[in-house]
Amino acid sequence: MSEPEKEEKEDDHHPYRRPKDAATLILVDRSGSVPKVLVGRRHDKVVFMPGKFVFPGGRVDATDNRIPVAAHIPAALEKKLMGGSPKIAASRARALAVAAIREACEETGLCLGKKPASLPRADAAKLNGEWKPFADCGLLPDPSGLFLIARAITPPGRVRRFDTRFFTADASAIAHRVEGVVHADAELVELVWVELGSPPLADAHQMTKNVLRELDARLKTGPLSHATEVPFFHFYGGKMQRDTI
Repeated sequence: MSEPEKEEKEDDHHPYRRPKDAATLILVDRSGSVPKVLVGRRHDKVVFMPGKFVFPGGRVDATDNRIPVAAHIPAALEKKLMGGSPKIAASRARALAVAAIREACEETGLCLGKKPASLPRADAAKLNGEWKPFADCGLLPDPSGLFLIARAITPPGRVRRFDTRFFTADASAIAHRVEGVVHADAELVELVWVELGSPPLADAHQMTKNVLRELDARLKTGPLSHATEVPFFHFYGGKMQRDTI
């Protein structure tokens, strides 16, 4: 979203586009005295937020709701995801959580999942394409440890518009790492674990900084809870609104 002097310079004269569902995963390492989050620097030649430090994420795929999982998303998380406007169905809420895990693995090589006691052949067959790393090591994606931190809709007039749900998960949930995913020609050219409030985040997009502030505040209050109010950033009447879900 916009920062008065800087972010309003973004290209904002494009025709109206309906926002696409998207999901982002903020991995948090709380093993030290100060929590660290994983951010990736986007390639300079991509259309959306070139060169910015971002969380791994992207659009929801049509198949995300049909991917077998190690555990269901908690009912309280499902309720949060179905909040706000426009309303969505439970199947779409599930797809958002699963998409966050898929995008994180696809862009960073870090896969959140668990090994089931058995993996039926029919389920294994669905783990193809971007999900192949899970099949290769016998994992199923596990969205049960995700928490919703924020929801944000890109303002009208941008070249790309997304209705993004920002999830967080503890780094201990990483079950597998695919090597060679991040490189000079990839969408993310660098991965960095940075302390909340550290200089590498100073050049982040304003909405990224908004979400980081929300996460920092949540972490300081103790264990994460699905009962906590979640901010919903969207534009109405040409101005950014901050509602809660």
